[in-house]
Amino acid sequence: MLPHTLLYGTFGRDSLMKQAAIIGSGPNGLSAAITLARAGIEVCVYEARDTIGGAASTAEITLPGFRHDLGSSIYPMAIASPFFRSLPLSEFGLQWIEPPSPLSHPFDDGSAVLLEHDLAATAVGLGLNSKLDGAAYTRVVLPLVEEWGDLCQEILGPVLHWPQHPLLLAKFGAFAAPPATMLAKSLFSGPRARALFAGLAAHSVLPLESMFSSAVGLVLGAAAHATGWPIAAGGAQSISDALAAYLKSLGGLIETSHSIDSLAELSEFDAILCDVSPKQLLRLGVRDFDPSYNLALRSYTYGPGAFKVDWALSQPIPWKAAECSRAATVHLGGTLEEIAASERAPWHSKVAENPFVLVTQPSLFDPSRAPQGKHTAWGYCHVPNGFTGDLTQAIESQVERFAPGFRDCILASKITTPAAFEAWNANLVGGDLSGGAMTMKQLLFRPTSSQYRTPRKDLYLCSASTPPGGGVHGMCGHHAAQSALHDLA
Repeated sequence: MLPHTLLYGTFGRDSLMKQAAIIGSGPNGLSAAITLARAGIEVCVYEARDTIGGAASTAEITLPGFRHDLGSSIYPMAIASPFFRSLPLSEFGLQWIEPPSPLSHPFDDGSAVLLEHDLAATAVGLGLNSKLDGAAYTRVVLPLVEEWGDLCQEILGPVLHWPQHPLLLAKFGAFAAPPATMLAKSLFSGPRARALFAGLAAHSVLPLESMFSSAVGLVLGAAAHATGWPIAAGGAQSISDALAAYLKSLGGLIETSHSIDSLAELSEFDAILCDVSPKQLLRLGVRDFDPSYNLALRSYTYGPGAFKVDWALSQPIPWKAAECSRAATVHLGGTLEEIAASERAPWHSKVAENPFVLVTQPSLFDPSRAPQGKHTAWGYCHVPNGFTGDLTQAIESQVERFAPGFRDCILASKITTPAAFEAWNANLVGGDLSGGAMTMKQLLFRPTSSQYRTPRKDLYLCSASTPPGGGVHGMCGHHAAQSALHDLA
């Protein structure tokens, strides 16, 4: 991780150049800063913590030498991001590692289905129950893979934009709009294909009976075949450090351990971009907004939280299905019905008896994550926002279900509750890792007045609470900075 002292500095307030302040050093805040700095704007990023990165951070939280990603670990949308792809991040230390398979999904009989890089190989695996399932998967996903670059430009853009590829969006929308349970049952007859798609769609953090819950599943499936599901060598922190180093090369500045408590502290800047959630924006500027906008910020809805367990392990997880060791991501949920029940429960203030657990095991492919011969892994499940219970046993039981002997491998563990997530990163309100509930209303009506703008003319929101939403891709920050540049011109 870059020492923050290398990034600290100040620029003269008598400069004739336009100056912008960024609140928050997560991927969106850093992306906003880079976009502005590339356009000749003097930029300073303010980070309340003593380290940068927000949810893209890595630290030793169990035992010495075991490096754990504190938020995210797998980056299909980072490597696909049009903005990230425009940056020379490899020159600043970012190296992607692609596991042999993007995803594995085990079953109780000791078998597993793999989401492979090769679409045809994935179709063969899905067709073990019904050859029609592999054909159906190919029919739906192949067009998205073939036009992946154009699709990313559309779905990672602002909600309100003139489509450059309307026919592609129409093809995508025809399958993205239905609920995931409906689409899975209409496309597939076998349990393998249905379960694989349910696990992918669960990343939407929506009930799988909700409209547009299929969209995320389709995107993640296509991403596996088009650009992959990589991990960052050295951990998530490598992404943040590379963004920060590139920003520094452009003359941008970062001040860590500098909390901004009021927008009045930044009154000398020409533009302020906030990589914060609506809850934090309200705290920063309640006196700057009219009552209607304050009400909109207060009314913003946060989705289910996450309950996470990090493990330091004496050996790799002993999966019954050996194929699971080919992937850095493993979905533990059995059938579509089981996954759907688990994802429905948090929306009714409940927790499923057998929660759908997402497991990552990056040390299988990146030996820098743990001492020689040892390993790291983590698992999390969705819970009601602000959940105060302890699901450690439930999560570990799900791993043990598909990997007997797993508990014997645990050297140490660390749980992160929804409250702990929010205490660590104020944007993760109630443990919500997505920046807000991805309901239809909030997809269309974000807490901005127009294209990342707020009622205050020099203030912009650039967090995951703006389009295109959660995930490490930097597009929220990039688009917000483009709006600011338009206004500063």
